Amino acid sequence: GTGVAQDKPEAARWYRMAADQGLVDAQTSLGVCYAGGIGVAKNAAEAVRWWRLAADQGDVDAQFNIGMCYARGAGVAQDAA
Repeated sequence: GTGVAQDKPEAARWYRMAADQGLVDAQTSLGVCYAGGIGVAKNAAEAVRWWRLAADQGDVDAQFNIGMCYARGAGVAQDAA
């Protein structure tokens, strides 16, 4: 970290506070945390949940991440059709 010791669980906690208030960048970042197990337990479904909130606000990165999840069947039901 810059100015503070690196602490991934603490970072995820701060992302969560902002995400709970609807900040789209925090929702997307929190999804990344859940997808990669960064500061939180890895949970693809929880990543998709946060990305969906951000995607619904027009965040293109979150929309892309959800598309990748559907393509891989990670955190969502895979549809090979």
